[in-house]
Amino acid sequence: MQIRKVHMLLVILMAGIIVYFGIPHIIQTSCQLAGQADLDETFSVLPRMSYPQPFVDKPQRTDVLLMSPWLAPIVWEGTFNRDILNAQYRQKNLIVGVATFAVKKYVRFTEGFLSSANKFFLSGHRVNFYIFTDHPEKIPLMKLAPEKRLFIIPIQNYSRWQDISMNRMDIISSHIHSHWRYEVDYLYSMDIDVQLFEHIGVEIIDTLVGTISSWQYTKPRENNSYERRPESQATIPSGEGDFYYAASFYGGSVSEVYKLTTACFKGVTEDRANGIEAKWHEESHLNKYLLYHKPTRLLSPEYYWDEELIRPHIVKVKRLSSVRKDLKEVRF
Repeated sequence: MQIRKVHMLLVILMAGIIVYFGIPHIIQTSCQLAGQADLDETFSVLPRMSYPQPFVDKPQRTDVLLMSPWLAPIVWEGTFNRDILNAQYRQKNLIVGVATFAVKKYVRFTEGFLSSANKFFLSGHRVNFYIFTDHPEKIPLMKLAPEKRLFIIPIQNYSRWQDISMNRMDIISSHIHSHWRYEVDYLYSMDIDVQLFEHIGVEIIDTLVGTISSWQYTKPRENNSYERRPESQATIPSGEGDFYYAASFYGGSVSEVYKLTTACFKGVTEDRANGIEAKWHEESHLNKYLLYHKPTRLLSPEYYWDEELIRPHIVKVKRLSSVRKDLKEVRF
């Protein structure tokens, strides 16, 4: 009798273990398959030029260490975890693109951006830097790491800095459609007037990535700088919204960034037709999009810190930050 009881307890225990570990795996796999189907509807799966994998490659969540954005620096600093992530990433032979804009007087920030990004951004991994500029002759020629490449892309000279800001989404979307979907697996948009101070690695790689604004992350949701006017396509109704995201650093898979930039520029275009300019330009449209298309990875403000702010104790590391400047001097 005692042996039967022990056997029954073991059976119950094993059943509990299977339910606990098996069902989430089944649910996760189903969600991943559904997500891939959504991507395939937007982009036909095309082979990258000379690369073995299709450019639409939705990352399996087991390939990337899942972590709280606030705990990411603590976990990432472990040598063992870093080595595992880097090894897994290299096996995929992936390429990351970085799009940035050096126009008008902002061209002066190019050298600081490139030298720091060459050292700290995905060190040891393949990265293509795409710099859009109206002064290609002023972009400094720099020797980059062997795995990094620089592409200088001339663009027109806009009269207002606001027009430069709001047309970035259209330019990125157009180049994804014409070139980048064949060239890179993941794409990130970064401001040119920033510098990197600490390593930014493969912990940022995910399907859709947003960075919590250093200006807004400590404020209550109702105090965030969302566009509230209902006439704008970027409007977020009062009482809605979770995080406020910085347009200075966002990205993800090429297909997801294409969806994001296309949708945001559509909102910008409709606002223009109605004589409206969103409160924070393309950043307002970015926040509207990410409210209803949740990022799969959140980055804490240490991944973009504004130097006008005093850094609180909770932000232990400043990995990327803006460059101190006189906005009136560089924008006009």
